Order: sequence, then C-alpha cells, then structure tokens
Amino acid sequence: MTNFPNSNSASTPGWIAAWPILLGLLVLYVPLYITLANTLWQNEEYAHGPIILAIILWMTWQGRSKLLDAGQKKSSNSGAIILILGLILYAVGNSQGISIFEVGSQIPVLLGILLIIYGTSVAKHFWFPLLFLLFLIPLPDLVIDTLTGPLKQMVSVLAENILYQFGFPVARSGVMLSIGQYQLLVADACSGLNSMFSLSALGLFYTYLIKRKGWLPNTALLMSVIPIAFFANVIRVILLVLITYYYGDEVGQGFAHKMAGMVLFIAALMSFLVFDGMIQAAMKWNTERIK
Repeated sequence: MTNFPNSNSASTPGWIAAWPILLGLLVLYVPLYITLANTLWQNEEYAHGPIILAIILWMTWQGRSKLLDAGQKKSSNSGAIILILGLILYAVGNSQGISIFEVGSQIPVLLGILLIIYGTSVAKHFWFPLLFLLFLIPLPDLVIDTLTGPLKQMVSVLAENILYQFGFPVARSGVMLSIGQYQLLVADACSGLNSMFSLSALGLFYTYLIKRKGWLPNTALLMSVIPIAFFANVIRVILLVLITYYYGDEVGQGFAHKMAGMVLFIAALMSFLVFDGMIQAAMKWNTERIK
C-alpha cells in the first residue's frame, strides 16, 4: 500500500484531486468520442450511443457530491493494477483501431482511478454508470454474425404468417418477402438485434431509476425487453411490407423506412411501460390478497 506524496492527502478536497485526472481523461477519450460521432454513431445500428453517453454523464453529474466532498484515500494495489490494465487496453485499441478495446478501456480506467484516489466506498457509488458503459461498446462481429441470421429468419417467418392470415398475397423465400409485384429483403438492420441492445440499456436504466423492491419484479421487467424488442421489430417489418404494397417501393424504402424505426422504438418503449404497469398491478393485488 502506498500513500500520495502530500502528507495532508487525507484532507485534500476531492475536486483538487479530480481536476488533473479529469484533464487526462479528456485528452484520452474526447478524440475517441469525436471519432465515434463521425463514424459508428452515424449508423442506425449504433444511433443509441449518444443517448447512452448522455445518461452516463447525467448519472455522474448527479453523484458529483461524492467526488467533491470526498478526501483522498490511500491508494490500493488493486486499483493501480486495474488502471494499468485499462491503459494497456486503450493503447492496444487505439494503435490497432480496435474500437471494442478502446471504448471498453473506459471501465477499468475509471474504476482504477476511483479506487486509487477515493477508495472502495466512492467506487461502489458509481457502479451503475460504470456498468452502463458496457452499452457503448460495439458488439463483436462474431456475435452480430451469429445472431443476425437466425433473427432475420424468425422475423421473416412471423411477418409472412401474420400477413398471410390477414389475406395478403405474400410469399417467402429465406429472408426475402414477396408481396404483389414487390420483393423485400429483410436486411441485417431488420433483425432486431440492435433494437434489443438499445432497449436493454434503457430497460436497465429504467429499472435502476425506479428501484422497485424485490428481485422478482425487476428480473421480470428486464427479461421482458428482448421479446418486446423482437415483436416490435416484426411489426416494423410488416408495416414496411404493407407500405410498399400500397404505395410502392420508393415510399417504402424512403422516408417511411426511417420513420418505421422511430415507430418501432416508441412502440417497444410503450409496451415496456405497459408491462411494468401490469407488474405493479399484480404486486398490489398480491399485497392486498395477503392482507
């Protein structure tokens, strides 16, 4: 165990200790976020990135008193090791252009700094913002390739069956849907994988905010995100097929295609809130029944 050089370090205000560290973090990660804003976040698949970052910054700002009021603590070997590993991860990711490493390095770097300067108690206070940083990390190509194919197939099958039950002249070949004179390919973006990822982030954040007692309602709420996101995406594909059928391919692949993504997100979010209301009603009914 080592101490900071300043003999009065235990009484040093947290903000004095924080500003040079903050400057170093800005030097490391501001260029990264500028790059993300101009590249990855321009894609529909990762459009949730700025929202996730805004939530993390908001949570950190809400907990700023912990940093401002805390004095420096004795540095820990574990914090130093975690910080070094994070910096190595950043160096490898930055030099080799591996965004998973570069973005992911923020978690060990920030955790190590908190442990070294402020100690375990302050680090525990910021556990959720650190965990939430996981949703900024791009999904590995192996995960995307493994999950996208089966998801597209399931979306195509369900969309075809639903439309057929309502009497529409629809047929399917793999992930290609034919309706009338039009053929529509269910692309990777229509698999629902990215909507599951972004809605899982918002679902986790919502669950953290409401802080409902008991593990069962929280678990049920979080587990509902994936099926809600999947079926909302099926509805999105059906809407695009119908728009193309009635108004033509130009409309279906133009403005309507972009609007369908927004409709998907709103529909999934509303379904999530409705399901949460059902959980609350069930909990209230169970409490009254016990009484």
